[in-house]
Amino acid sequence: MQRMKIHLLVYSLLWVPTVSYAQSTLTGTVSDGFGLPLIGANVYVEQTFQGAITDLNGEYTIKNLKNGPYVVKASYIGYSTRSEIINLETNTELNFVLDKANIIADEVIISATRARDKSPLAFTNVTKEEIHERNYGQDMPFVLSMTPSMVTSSDAGTGIGYTSFRIRGTDMNRINMTINGIPLNDAESHGVWWVDLPDLASSVDNVQIQRGVGTSTNGAAAFGASMNLQTFTLNRLHYAEVSTHFGSYNTWKRNIAVGTGLIKNKFTFDLRLSGINSDGYIDRAYVDLNSFFIQGAYYSDKSLLKLNIISGTEKTYQAWWGVPSGILATNRKYNPSGMNVNEMGDTVFYDNETDNYWQDHYQLLFSHELDNQWIFNASLHYTYGRGYYEEYMDPEMPLYIYETFVGYGLDDVVIGSDTIRTGDLIREKWLDNDFFGMTCSFNYREGRIDAFLGGGINRYDGRHFGKVIWSRFSGTSEMNHEWYRGTGLKDDANIYAKMTYQATHHLGITGDLQLRYIKHKILGIHWDLRDIQQVHDYTFFNPKVGIHYEFNNIHSMFFSFAMANREPNRSNFVDADENHPVPAYETLYDYELGYKASSSLAKAAATFYYMDYDNQLVLTGEINDVGAAIMTNVKDSYRAGLEIEATIRPLKQAIWDVNLTLSSNKIKKFTEFVDNWSYWDDPDNEPYQYSQTLSNRDLSFSPAVIAGSKVTYEVIDNLKINLLSKYIGKQYIDNTSSEDRKLDPYFVNDLSIQYSFKTSLVNRISLFIHANNIFNEEYETNAWIYRYFYGGEESYLDGYFPQTERHFMGGVTFRF
Repeated sequence: MQRMKIHLLVYSLLWVPTVSYAQSTLTGTVSDGFGLPLIGANVYVEQTFQGAITDLNGEYTIKNLKNGPYVVKASYIGYSTRSEIINLETNTELNFVLDKANIIADEVIISATRARDKSPLAFTNVTKEEIHERNYGQDMPFVLSMTPSMVTSSDAGTGIGYTSFRIRGTDMNRINMTINGIPLNDAESHGVWWVDLPDLASSVDNVQIQRGVGTSTNGAAAFGASMNLQTFTLNRLHYAEVSTHFGSYNTWKRNIAVGTGLIKNKFTFDLRLSGINSDGYIDRAYVDLNSFFIQGAYYSDKSLLKLNIISGTEKTYQAWWGVPSGILATNRKYNPSGMNVNEMGDTVFYDNETDNYWQDHYQLLFSHELDNQWIFNASLHYTYGRGYYEEYMDPEMPLYIYETFVGYGLDDVVIGSDTIRTGDLIREKWLDNDFFGMTCSFNYREGRIDAFLGGGINRYDGRHFGKVIWSRFSGTSEMNHEWYRGTGLKDDANIYAKMTYQATHHLGITGDLQLRYIKHKILGIHWDLRDIQQVHDYTFFNPKVGIHYEFNNIHSMFFSFAMANREPNRSNFVDADENHPVPAYETLYDYELGYKASSSLAKAAATFYYMDYDNQLVLTGEINDVGAAIMTNVKDSYRAGLEIEATIRPLKQAIWDVNLTLSSNKIKKFTEFVDNWSYWDDPDNEPYQYSQTLSNRDLSFSPAVIAGSKVTYEVIDNLKINLLSKYIGKQYIDNTSSEDRKLDPYFVNDLSIQYSFKTSLVNRISLFIHANNIFNEEYETNAWIYRYFYGGEESYLDGYFPQTERHFMGGVTFRF
């Protein structure tokens, strides 16, 4: 049944309406107040998928428009947008004269990190309206889950709390993420923990996702995709907004937002407060999230100055162990976290097995128009994070490694003639860090040239330490005994230059060069009491070139080649076996070929990509000298695929957005390792690990098929019904392509109804109800497995992450 559904989706993507209508051509120019042509201005025909970008003479042509009434808009960065109403009955000329904006546009802040219409790469823009439609309190990965090639997962099963995503099979550690052009990835782990920024979606104006290497930007390497978020932009009118959402699993989101509008045509202030609570789908996987966003801005015709403060706190019960496969069939909500045996011999769960973290972001953003050709952008940023997770350690439980007091730097406890070497205890693992730096860029735009020169410099200073806060047998240990402490100091600097040159009316050429320097210094003692002192230096050169060819306003294509290098993260270094080579940096060669087409009723895009990896770090089962899993460089691996996107308007009141990714993701050759527990019984005759060489195996968590569909139907004005569907193909849990270790394919459907109206007292009242997983699909989105041999028999420990069954959310928003 699922195969039939996905086949229907594929066939639908290849269908484009071919109805015959009386058609005409719209031509014209876009110029400034002095009569000079504006090159690269956007001209867009509303209620269609057609538009054009002005050429070297400021001219545009839009062919094959069905005759009838239209609203046509022209826009250009730094100029006021203009709209004209026309009734198209024959070939028509429509000229636009755009006035210089009286205040500088917010778009210039993130212009250096964004792809534009003629950029030779695959990207998706997500608007404020689209974000608002999906913002039910879930984290950003679930708000953006319908974008191409994306797979999301939630530890608690609800999309609230610890969440993650992959794009083209690439995990978050390899995806560059920025907010207002400022790095968001953790400098050491390369990850982004969305739970630390609860309800961020309520402060985000738009998002651009670039797949592949993308353009040069600040922060971590883009090793499969990049994502740039922009927060509140200018709202000229004052407002106040109050919303509350309720749903299954005692989920409750409340939100207040206020803004002054433009004061004296110069100043604005915005504030957003949010709180989110949920019990979670998984047992005890509750969350308590609070956040705020404050923005103050100064606008003039030449300058823009913004101060942003983003703060979040989270307390979540740990759900990251997953559900063992042996229990999954009978209890999909089972959570082993905090499990221990009390003094009566009963199995119980520790009630504070929680993760606790606070994170504050401070951003000072400045843009200045030096003259008609030059714009300067700069930002200063500082992030302070601190927090811990708490665990009850019972040596009788199989999940935990250390069973002796020596492993915590504690003395054995002597009671009478008895020596006690192990016992229950509660520990906290802490991270306290500072991240600060600056970014800047110059943008030159005139005639055929659109160029950027920019870069950034950042420093990360992290303190890692652990405390034993309680022990059943305390002996001579002190309260809050600290058993390890380490530091991480990382400097990251980059400079880039990129330019698009419009060589002819049809051909644009893009070049993008980045030089990046990293120094990572790690000192101190790891939690397993190993000395982890080490220093690593890298200098990377990341070139990118591409061409964009526009046949006409209907058909265009691009080709690009990009190279990216990525340094290992902290875990790769500290978990590495000191008797083996140091993990090497990874290199990606990314080839992209794309095609776009549009008509009055539909638009479509197809991108073929081949991502060739050199020395990609993957899990092979190999362990270090204390038994922890390590990442190993494999020489040859690749991701190759075809992404198809289409938007179709079959009826005036209906829109269908659909996307499909078909891919092959392979490791050409690597050595797999599996632990042998019999070694501890007979170390002289048993190997420590078994190994075998495997060839042409699938990369883990890289489904060959990803498809998404969103059907929007406007029943009456302001009453919309959305049907959202997502299909994810089979995923292997490890890199062996074993059918015994996989996630089954799943097809999930959500239904939402939204209605808004006005009253004499309230500018807008918005109501919604959202039904998730309406067909009650049972599915898992992530998993882990640990395999071992004992006595010649293979066994394993594992954990799967089930997602919610059918559940509901509803809410109301009042905007004044």
